[in-house]
Amino acid sequence: MQTEEASVNIFRPSELYTHDDIYRTLSVGNAGGIRLKTNDDSTVRRAVLLTSVPSARIAAENPYHDRVEGDVLVYTGAGQEGDQALGGRNRRLLEQPEHGFPIYCFLLVESRRSKKHGPRRWRFLGLLNYLRHYKEIQVDVRGGIRSVWVFEFRVLSAFDAITPEHDARLMADMIAEQQKTDPLVDDDAVVESGSSVAPAADPLVDPEELERLRQRMLVLPPDRFEHLVRDVLVWSGFRDVHVTKYSQDGGIDVNALAGEMMWPLRDLLLQVQAKRWLHTVGRKEVAELRGSLQPDARGAVVTTSHFSKAALREATEAGKRPIVLVDGFEFSRIVFASGTFTD
Repeated sequence: MQTEEASVNIFRPSELYTHDDIYRTLSVGNAGGIRLKTNDDSTVRRAVLLTSVPSARIAAENPYHDRVEGDVLVYTGAGQEGDQALGGRNRRLLEQPEHGFPIYCFLLVESRRSKKHGPRRWRFLGLLNYLRHYKEIQVDVRGGIRSVWVFEFRVLSAFDAITPEHDARLMADMIAEQQKTDPLVDDDAVVESGSSVAPAADPLVDPEELERLRQRMLVLPPDRFEHLVRDVLVWSGFRDVHVTKYSQDGGIDVNALAGEMMWPLRDLLLQVQAKRWLHTVGRKEVAELRGSLQPDARGAVVTTSHFSKAALREATEAGKRPIVLVDGFEFSRIVFASGTFTD
């Protein structure tokens, strides 16, 4: 029987570690996805969050699975059935902004049966900085609608190594540096969109059907989502609709001209950024789109996720070109009406 190696005393981003390395060196529990070490006064000293890479089958069955998008980790609370409550260890994570404790994140990269790396199956992603949490409507494993809690964290990995003795100081320094380069205003932490709250009753559309449609869009490859946006624009009456070369650079994804039936706006150029994201679209993305627009164009952001309150404010700020924002729930309604998504 293979035994795990002795624990280490240092962690480096991207390197692999054993289960023993994690819970013994960091003095946290040895079970559960969220593990804590507390101080004598019961405040959190450090936390460890464990997540995994889903197989293709699991990813298709559960599009809400934890995922890293860019430098943001989207983490759905525990429990695959029924409504989730915000309590226990989940709630302790929300204390990070006040107390500043480090949150380590490890990604399970292979199963126990794999012998490629032996017991070293956990990749250290880095430290996590809390961004926001919100309640969302999702489809559970039995196909029913339920409410869950979703957490978003910034993954901080721009350091060589970290030790438990100095992790609190490094965490403080990393957060301070992050605030210099990409400051998070209060409204960025607030999600305000139709997808993050229970949908209002609509006699024409089944809310569960809309969420199932959003669920299907979440598993599309990003370039396929861009083509879906193109198809919906054509259905909406736009002409000369073209998807730009896929680049993942955050620029313009779809160009379209208002058609004849939109006679007051005829020939107006619309430039769209399509974001098949699970995590929230913030103020920064809206401002960057505005900076990419041609002088005579209007802009829109279409996403499968949500917008922060700061993004909504940025889109309509006086003196700036307005940006149309379409969140996942609203886009699901449009797609449903168009009948363009048959995958």
